[in-house]
Amino acid sequence: MEERVNDIDKEKRWISRVMEGHKEEYAFLVNHYKNKIYGLLRGMGADHQDAQDLTQETFIKAYRKLALHDPSKSFAAWLYTIANNLLKDLRRKTHQTGWMADPPSDSIFCDNPEEVLLQGEHRTELQDLMRQLPVNYRVTLLLRYTNDLSYEEMSEVLDVPISKIQNDLYRAKLRMKKILTAEEVRTHEVFKY
Repeated sequence: MEERVNDIDKEKRWISRVMEGHKEEYAFLVNHYKNKIYGLLRGMGADHQDAQDLTQETFIKAYRKLALHDPSKSFAAWLYTIANNLLKDLRRKTHQTGWMADPPSDSIFCDNPEEVLLQGEHRTELQDLMRQLPVNYRVTLLLRYTNDLSYEEMSEVLDVPISKIQNDLYRAKLRMKKILTAEEVRTHEVFKY
């Protein structure tokens, strides 16, 4: 928890420096959040190219609107809200639905080819399992466990009451447990003979 408070203080200082005219320092915030934004967008169903484009667009829009960010609120939640809204806009324009068509490009996470392959395999397995969840369950899991957002921040990003976040998260974990249990049974049956 203390580490998170320190990160928030650092972010506030970086935002303040950017607002003072040190625009090149915005790169710190981009580097800190780019993989998280990309991963969230992929988890919400954006394909690789759209997730890359929307990640870039998120940071451009955030930069242009930085003066509107309330420093008393989470910068991360604000960014995720922008990304979420951009994805919704894209879907409205193109009538997109569904899950990702291609596996994620892991090269943005790691330079070691073997690790890239393993990460890709694990990520694909996890995505296959998560694909079985409704979108709202997937998103709450991603925001909570890959982006470390609080219930309040998640509520802000998704524009739903905290009680819905808590309910969706609880049900998502139950559903994932059932899916994983069923998967273990299937795997055991395959290797039984």
